[in-house]
Amino acid sequence: MRPMSRRTFINKSSSVTASGMLFHPLNFSTYYPMKKNHFDVIIVGGSYSGLSAAMALGRALKKVLIIDSGKPCNRQTPYSHNFLTQDGVPPHEIAQLGRSQVAQYSTVQFFDGLATEGRKIADGFEITTSNKEQFTAKKLVFATGIKDIMPTIEGFSDCWGISILHCPYCHGYEVRGAKTGILLDGEEAFEFAKFLTNWTEDLTLYTNGKTSLSPEQVQQLKSLHIKLEEKEIQKVEHEKGYISQLHFEDGSTAPLTAMYAHIPFEQHCDIPISLGAELDEQGYLAVDEMQKTSVEGIYACGDNTTRMRTVSNAVYMGAMTGMLLSKEIIMEEV
Repeated sequence: MRPMSRRTFINKSSSVTASGMLFHPLNFSTYYPMKKNHFDVIIVGGSYSGLSAAMALGRALKKVLIIDSGKPCNRQTPYSHNFLTQDGVPPHEIAQLGRSQVAQYSTVQFFDGLATEGRKIADGFEITTSNKEQFTAKKLVFATGIKDIMPTIEGFSDCWGISILHCPYCHGYEVRGAKTGILLDGEEAFEFAKFLTNWTEDLTLYTNGKTSLSPEQVQQLKSLHIKLEEKEIQKVEHEKGYISQLHFEDGSTAPLTAMYAHIPFEQHCDIPISLGAELDEQGYLAVDEMQKTSVEGIYACGDNTTRMRTVSNAVYMGAMTGMLLSKEIIMEEV
């Protein structure tokens, strides 16, 4: 799903479901003719949360366009875990299956490209793509995720999502008992290191420079057999994303199998902000219990709104958004 120089719409009139049953969606355009390039909802971001929102909206007979540039934040991750019925499945396979199922709904269309601009218009919103295509909709959903900001450590980005991890619930079982590191410092590092002792007893906290932990905190970690290393890291040695050892600026090395890191991020898409949507204190799009942003008519769901960064949560939030938004549209039309 890469940006393209021509318009790419996908819409299926019938297909075979995963269970082998032939599915014949009604051609709702017979009853609800579409104005050219105008939709009830434009969803920017066609990964797990966006697809889930589109399915709920499609099943509510709403005209939907999904714009997706094909760059999910977990694109390097080999396997997804802790998602019932999909445990151990590669993330791209989950997304492909989701897309094929959503495409069965005739009122849902796809555009493979990058949304670059958005503006408020009289009857809703207008979205412009990188190749200057323009689409309008009554409502917008942003399921665009976040963009991780990698530290300037050689090899780090190559390992991100493979052996450098963010979540023990997503990947901790697979590296249980392994020689594990944490790249972090401060109060968050202190609490996270204690938490990770559930998965391994061979744990080292790498602060990548002089630590800000108090002597009391260092002693408490030591009592839990958590080692502390303050040397600056120069390089992560790896084989196809799997760590073998760390190299330090002083020339020394340390063997390692896995490492956890909490790194900074920014919003993957700045269109919601340009339209006036507010961020919370952590940098996520602020939404209420209905998944509404601070701008009327704009919803958001998935990793761009929450620290709970899992495929299962993204799917849940998308389904909630699609149902709540479809109800809003229905009640506005009656």
